[in-house]
Amino acid sequence: VGLGEGLKANTTLTTVHLENNQIGNAGAGGLGLGLKANSALTTLHLGNNEISDAGAVGLGKGLAGNTALTKLYLSSNQIGDAGAVGLGEGLAANATLTTLSLDFNAIGAAAAVGLGEG
Repeated sequence: VGLGEGLKANTTLTTVHLENNQIGNAGAGGLGLGLKANSALTTLHLGNNEISDAGAVGLGKGLAGNTALTKLYLSSNQIGDAGAVGLGEGLAANATLTTLSLDFNAIGAAAAVGLGEG
C-alpha cells in the first residue's frame, strides 16, 4: 500500500514530513488522491521532491476534496505555471488550507496571480 492509499484510511495522523525525497509527480498524484478522502492530516511537507506541474495538478485535485489540511509545503520543487494553475483550481474549492509554501519553484507572475485568485 502506498502513502496515498494509506492516507485514505488514516484517521489519526496529523503531520507528515517527506522533504528531500524523490516522490516526483507519480507520488504527488498518489498523495493527492489520498488527500481527497483524508479527514485528519493537517500538515504536509513535500519540499525538494522533484514535483513538477503534473504532480502539482494532482495535489490540487486532492485539495479540492480535502476538509482538513491547513498547511502544505512545496518549496524547492519544479512547479511551473501549469502546476500553479492546478493548485489554484484546488484552492478555489478548499476552505481549510491557510498556509501554502511555494518558494524556490518556477512560477511566473501571471500564474501567481491566478493562484491567488484560487
